[in-house]
Amino acid sequence: MAGRLTPEREAELHGAVLDLLREVGYEALTMDAVAARTRSSKATLYRQWGSKAELVAKALRCTQPVSVAEIDTGSIRGDFAVMIQASDDDQMAKDTALIRGLAHAVHESPELHQALRDLLVDPEITGLQAMLRRAVDRGEIAPDCPALAFVPHMLIGAFISLPLIEDRPVDRSFLKAFTDAVVFPALGV
Repeated sequence: MAGRLTPEREAELHGAVLDLLREVGYEALTMDAVAARTRSSKATLYRQWGSKAELVAKALRCTQPVSVAEIDTGSIRGDFAVMIQASDDDQMAKDTALIRGLAHAVHESPELHQALRDLLVDPEITGLQAMLRRAVDRGEIAPDCPALAFVPHMLIGAFISLPLIEDRPVDRSFLKAFTDAVVFPALGV
């Protein structure tokens, strides 16, 4: 991204995009609406982000409290504790609603699907895999543990299933209970 926007202005733009997504959904979101809401030009938006899909993915990325790749406490339990503690219950509730709304759009828009994978999903999965590799290297997890390959699936599944089953968003309390009851036992920790 070109360095023309201040971090504050970029955060303001991302916030407006997320607000519009909550209000109208991805399909009805337009660069014209974002430009009007943020008092900027469409040309600036396209120059900075390239497409609506990339703008949406980067706006979602900016809501992440900490990158999983940055967490290294020296133990897998400590790493997960930091990851959960860094989460914000209110933001997770907002993100859960957004993700639910984007689920259909991802299937309809290959560009959005790719942008979310490139900017949001893949970096977090890569960071999680590095965290798990360190735990294997430390001897906390057996290198041949079959659950290693499925930790991202377990975590993503938790975010999708809780709202579906219990009609409530994921929060820190649920994540802690889920990792203690499901993820750690599956990993043999």
